[in-house]
Amino acid sequence: MKHTEKKAFGFITAMAVFSTTLGGAVSAETWDMATPYGEGNFHTVNISQFAKDVETATNGDLSINIHSGGSLIKHPEIKNAVRGGQIPIGEFFLSRLANENAVFQVDSIPFLASNYDDAKKLWAASRPDIETLLDKQGLMVLFSVPWPPQGFYSKTEINELADMRGMKFRANNTATETLATLAGAVPTQVEVPDIPQAFSTGRVEAMATSPSTGANTKAWDFVNYFYHTQAWLPKNVVVVNKKAFRKLSDDQKAAVLAAAASAETRGWQASMAETDAKIAILSENGMKVLAPSEKFAAELAEIGETMTAAWLEKTGDVGTEIMETYSK
Repeated sequence: MKHTEKKAFGFITAMAVFSTTLGGAVSAETWDMATPYGEGNFHTVNISQFAKDVETATNGDLSINIHSGGSLIKHPEIKNAVRGGQIPIGEFFLSRLANENAVFQVDSIPFLASNYDDAKKLWAASRPDIETLLDKQGLMVLFSVPWPPQGFYSKTEINELADMRGMKFRANNTATETLATLAGAVPTQVEVPDIPQAFSTGRVEAMATSPSTGANTKAWDFVNYFYHTQAWLPKNVVVVNKKAFRKLSDDQKAAVLAAAASAETRGWQASMAETDAKIAILSENGMKVLAPSEKFAAELAEIGETMTAAWLEKTGDVGTEIMETYSK
């Protein structure tokens, strides 16, 4: 090889090495994220902004591709899909994990935290233990956002618990199953997308869920009453696979954590606004929006006390510590 050819070859080789090195430094990564809720849901809107914030802060080095409405992975499998590394990040309803450990059910105990201030205090008190439990499964909590306070939907009027006796009651976790049973109703497992059909076919006659779910499923098509009981404020949680997170650069990690903190603050504010907006929609579409009668409220409060005591028995010292911290 001639001297000039050697110089040219060396220059090309050096440029190729430099290009490869540079490309490795700026190569973009995309995370697929599964969420069970539709694009218009306020949780999904909040997560979309979280993804935009991450992409902006990392100059496009980390993108999060959101698969909404259970289109990538169905709700019951999302947590284990993140745990197993099938996807790096996902969102799910926290109290779905109550069968694994009752601590996960703390935000679904009726009338323990019935407003946003109390719900924040309860999250602060329980978050360390929830993070520890998920950490053991290789998961890291990024943020959590509550649903609006849960109310009761029914085809017929409910003035007391006796009116619920024998009702087919939609359940979506062990807490609502227990609530239905204690109220004398018959719990039936139904996921959000199946709610309209479940009512129209007679599988269920009542449910306890948020104004959001009621409005999004057009509850006025199949029920007549909404009782604003503010029974509890259950949360969704967004988790990331710890191995996937550790692979990020320090700057990327900082960007994800900062975006997560903003998403939690923004999400709680959105949930509050959602409550008023969706209750208005229920009323505008002909539903009777009512406060529970004194008797009904008192009976539900008794159920809450019973469920709190049962939860403390299951969770032992951990649950006692959470309750002591919450009550301070």
